[in-house]
Amino acid sequence: MTSASVSLSMPAVPRRRRSPEDVAGAAPVAGGKRVLLAAPRGYCAGVDRAVIAVEKALEHYGPPVYVRKQIVHNRHVVETLEERGAIFVDETDEVPEGALVVFSAHGVSPAVVRSAEDRGLRTIDATCPLVTKVHREAVRFAKDDFEILLIGHVGHEEVEGTYGEAPEHTQVVNSPEEADTIEVRDPDKLIWLSQTTLSVDETMETVRRLRERFPNLQDPPSDDICYATSNRQAAIKKIAPQADLVIVVGSANSSNSVRLVEVALEYGAKKAYRVDFANEVDESWFEGVATIGVTSGASVPEVLVQDVLRLASDYGYAEVDEVVTAEEDILFSLPKELRATLKEAGDGSRGLGGRGQRPKG
Repeated sequence: MTSASVSLSMPAVPRRRRSPEDVAGAAPVAGGKRVLLAAPRGYCAGVDRAVIAVEKALEHYGPPVYVRKQIVHNRHVVETLEERGAIFVDETDEVPEGALVVFSAHGVSPAVVRSAEDRGLRTIDATCPLVTKVHREAVRFAKDDFEILLIGHVGHEEVEGTYGEAPEHTQVVNSPEEADTIEVRDPDKLIWLSQTTLSVDETMETVRRLRERFPNLQDPPSDDICYATSNRQAAIKKIAPQADLVIVVGSANSSNSVRLVEVALEYGAKKAYRVDFANEVDESWFEGVATIGVTSGASVPEVLVQDVLRLASDYGYAEVDEVVTAEEDILFSLPKELRATLKEAGDGSRGLGGRGQRPKG
């Protein structure tokens, strides 16, 4: 009998932090210390809607509830839902026949919907309504025989879903540089759409380069980049020139969180880092820093930001000034597949706030 080798990971050992006194001694800061806290930040309405959809499904149908891909791109959210009985899968063929599956906020292609139907799965579509809008645009323009230039990142779930609506009519443009080389079928019947979570500036630079080559390129009927992405980037643009350090709370696979780091550096922050949790902040980042900018991606619960603020306070950054650049009051109804069940149960959860405000009850 042969024995297979088993590899066991070493348990994580908490890193011992240097004391505030040691950090201050390494690079003293003249004058006071402060935090500039971006607003808006964190949860958008589409994320809130999707997370509550899984929570309500677990509450009313009981676990397990399967979710295709991560419901939103945030480690804390995914791990918390897993603890409550959600099971995250990559594809619908991993879901037992007849089981309940939730489609993530990033949306899915028609092929995924058909696959779920073929397996007899019960589905809840938690696609963000703003992503659904882009899907509908892709279908409409493909029907009119337009070629669609989809500005976004190949491999991102949202791009895969939108591309899947009209694959024969769509090309993905990953960057401004790709705009210089892409070839099209008919330059006079061309329109661009975009992933909703991109850098506003980079997207418009891509459009500018495309239009230089294809002057008759048409714009989408309305801006595809979502209000939350635009607002969070606008807030960090205002903070960045004043910040010695920017900390963005968000996960590595969150496109809008990664973009916030890039925007902070582009607009003048001396340094900028992304973390999932406060324990990932390296206290050496505080050396010589008078002003810290703090923000979070659109899939980040506020509790994670508050953890970072508490850590910063321990190192002398107790003064927190909120920099408000917009007010968000967007409301989205929960997925239609849930609403009848909630009504029967007397659960009045319908609309969700755009900054993580949960409905009472």
